[in-house]
Amino acid sequence: MEKVLITLCGRAGSKGFRNKNLKMFDGLPLSYYSLAAAEGFIKQNPGVSVDICLNTDSPDLVKVVTEKYPEVHVIDRPEELCGDIVPKMKVFQHSLAEMERRKATQYDYLIDLDITSPLRQVNDVTGAYQQAKENPECDLVFSVCPARRTPYMNMAKLVDGHAQRVIDHHFTARQQTPPVFDLNASIYVFTRRFLTENTTGFLWDGVCGMYQMFDTGILDIDSEEDYWLMEAIAHHLYETKPEFGKVREAIRR
Repeated sequence: MEKVLITLCGRAGSKGFRNKNLKMFDGLPLSYYSLAAAEGFIKQNPGVSVDICLNTDSPDLVKVVTEKYPEVHVIDRPEELCGDIVPKMKVFQHSLAEMERRKATQYDYLIDLDITSPLRQVNDVTGAYQQAKENPECDLVFSVCPARRTPYMNMAKLVDGHAQRVIDHHFTARQQTPPVFDLNASIYVFTRRFLTENTTGFLWDGVCGMYQMFDTGILDIDSEEDYWLMEAIAHHLYETKPEFGKVREAIRR
């Protein structure tokens, strides 16, 4: 039986949007949406052995999560992994090593579900996982959405006080540019091999695959404005695309 570790990772000291992992979203704790998605994945994949863990340095987040989901394994994040510039992959590696120690086992894949992505669907989690399995050359698969802006035409960087292209090119129309995608940080699927062998914490050192999601439903919450916008989008999607409300309906009360 294949073994999968699902992780939720949340720092206490997020500076971009303070205490964002503790926010209520449409009347329910934000973290519960990812936990309900994880439960849905387990139901969709009965032939897979799944453990869920929370890696955090926040006692408040631990309290929220374990109140309704007491089976979640809590991993105390050490201080050296709590800094602003610590690669998130280092936290994934810490979660994998600690859970394998506790369970005396080896997982085949680690799936990270970002706490600040409440509108992912269970089918997205399963879809990204299946894509990783069907493409064994990939070290990881991450979720993306079609980019609304392209670095070829819509972005610039400031160099010595003057604007320059982000990517050197000679395209004159957007239609000439290759398609690009936003990494929405909602889902990451890692092979155990990549996590145990990587020493840089740099995702792009691996062979990467992409799983495309419905773009309007996914906005990474990194500010108060993102939060307001995501709640407005959620209310619209619940009314017009009922499938987006299924994870919310499955949350434990």
